[in-house]
Amino acid sequence: MRTGALPVGTRLPPIRQLAGDLGLAAGTVARVYRELETAGVLSTARRAGTVVAAVPEAPSASQAHPLAELAADYATRAAALGADAETAAAAVHAAWPAPADVPDQPPGVSSSWHDH
Repeated sequence: MRTGALPVGTRLPPIRQLAGDLGLAAGTVARVYRELETAGVLSTARRAGTVVAAVPEAPSASQAHPLAELAADYATRAAALGADAETAAAAVHAAWPAPADVPDQPPGVSSSWHDH
């Protein structure tokens, strides 16, 4: 939406269709639609369906987080390899180190992403 690929007024696919197209659970897509509707980015009407209502604001530098950037990069690369969300998440889970194996954090990175 920020890039103009989905301008205001663009009709989005129904939840089940988008979930199937993306390989996600319908509940996940429904939650995202609800959150975007609450933020005023989407509007849903029975006959018109779900449409783009506004362009979302870009997050400020203070809102951006290195973990979110890494996750977005990983998700893009995993999808390019043909993995669905469940497979990609399982790969992260399998690769997750035991607490004793976690190296010291690089400078400027908090041990908890919720600290930001």
